[in-house]
Amino acid sequence: MFTKKNYLRYLSHLDLMRLFQRCFNRSQIPIKYSEGFNPHPKFSIAHPLSLGIESEGEFMEIDLAEEISIEDFIDKMNYSLPKDIQIVKAKYVDGDESVTKLISYAFYEIKLLISKETEIENIENITREWLKNDEILITRYRKKGKNKILVDENIKPLIGNVVVKGFDDHNFLVINALFKVGEKGNLKPMDFIGAMNRDLKLDIDMDLVYIKRLNLFAEENGKLYSPM
Repeated sequence: MFTKKNYLRYLSHLDLMRLFQRCFNRSQIPIKYSEGFNPHPKFSIAHPLSLGIESEGEFMEIDLAEEISIEDFIDKMNYSLPKDIQIVKAKYVDGDESVTKLISYAFYEIKLLISKETEIENIENITREWLKNDEILITRYRKKGKNKILVDENIKPLIGNVVVKGFDDHNFLVINALFKVGEKGNLKPMDFIGAMNRDLKLDIDMDLVYIKRLNLFAEENGKLYSPM
């Protein structure tokens, strides 16, 4: 489990993979490699972030050629990694099911700048009523054959929970939100904010939306749990 903060939230997924690959080599981590003419280190990152989103809890799977202590792994990697990308937890796991397939929800902190003056109680009330709707539609591009077409999608089933926390010291509205992620549906925070702004007419400055992913969760028997 690792962080991705501050300016490094603009690091692309491909560049992040390259960064970790260099750090594995620099730290002499005994990572397994794929077979063939062009072997690659065997590691993957679950549900990569969109560019510009920070995170307190990203998940990565690594196949090792030999076992090393978790403490040594964290210390060596964090020495090589930049301070805004740091490993905070690690553990060995049993079984073949990947963490990417296990994860079904992402938990976010979202900060919004609202142009017009609105009381927090009013925002809480209209948000609560809006979320009672059976349908909240957005328009997305989807592939159809070789082309991309615009389709309307109902994102309501992808919304787990939304809590309006209040305004922070910089007058940003703070929201905590739990959204579906993975094979059974995926809701991007900016799609949710766009629909919220459209339907509730909050005059959100869409260029000043700050998003931080706080954690990723798996689900079993209707209950959420952290894979860590």
